[in-house]
Amino acid sequence: MPQSNITADNHNQQPRLLDRVRSELRVRHYSIRTEQAYIAWIRRYILLNNTRHPSELGVDEIHRFLCHLAEHGNVAKSTQNQALSGLLFLYRKVLRVDLPRIEELTHAKKQRKLPTVLTKKEVKAVLNRLDGTKWLVVFLLYGTGMRILECLRLRVKDVDFDQNQITIRSGKGNKDRVTVFPKAAKDALSDHLENVRRIHEQDLEKGFGEVYLPHALARKYPKAQTQWGWQYVFPAGGLGTDPRSGKTRRHHLDPSLVQRSVKQAIRDAGITKHASCHTLRHSFATHLLAAGYDIRTIQELLGHKDVRTTMIYTHVLNQVGGRGIHSPADTL
Repeated sequence: MPQSNITADNHNQQPRLLDRVRSELRVRHYSIRTEQAYIAWIRRYILLNNTRHPSELGVDEIHRFLCHLAEHGNVAKSTQNQALSGLLFLYRKVLRVDLPRIEELTHAKKQRKLPTVLTKKEVKAVLNRLDGTKWLVVFLLYGTGMRILECLRLRVKDVDFDQNQITIRSGKGNKDRVTVFPKAAKDALSDHLENVRRIHEQDLEKGFGEVYLPHALARKYPKAQTQWGWQYVFPAGGLGTDPRSGKTRRHHLDPSLVQRSVKQAIRDAGITKHASCHTLRHSFATHLLAAGYDIRTIQELLGHKDVRTTMIYTHVLNQVGGRGIHSPADTL
């Protein structure tokens, strides 16, 4: 089926529909991952409705699409919510359509589950099966409570060796926060940055060395793109083409490389828990709570908007014996 049938707007003089969606997303500074996800869901929605233009569709078609994802796609609640968010963005921000009965389209409720947490012994076992840059990334995930992308998007200027802190820029909810910098990682990170600096200097000699800057910073600080402080702490192994600007740059390390290594390390360590990189963030919070740190401090380190989100770790701690309760069977 011709691509134009999917993306063409009713008016030929206007940009194609998906191009308009991309433009609106970029004006609002949505991430490239969100842009790709929303475009994919809108495309699937149009195809499922026989390539009819979304302006001809409405709440009923959106509801059927979400039901189709749940019944035939067997998608998770979070995935269904992402698809709904993409379609609501299309109608509200791009088509400027005020859908009737929009209140009927509620986001799927997530089932409240206790997060998986590794013991300190298990964390050590995973780390012992990693080396080099991947070991350092995973050590920081556990030692700081960062999410995987927050860690990989770190800039050199945001690591403060003197103050023992790391500043996380534009984290979840587009918020900045400060977290602890584990002293045990200082020497390894210092050596790592020396190697990264050599790579950056080699890129500059070859006429490259620019790094992506968010929002309008590239226009505000035109020389910052090549400055050392703005470079990624964990750069990719090679140069690549920026999907938006078309420029050749060195992006940050691909998260899938770390995620696969962690999965393999978990298997090799004989750990049967359903764990991942994000499990290290849960472990960080739970171990801090067990060490006696207050819930508000942990909330700030994790960047949770509501302390109730952080409170889940008190339940995890109780599950692993945090209350000091002994089973009556132990006295038999």
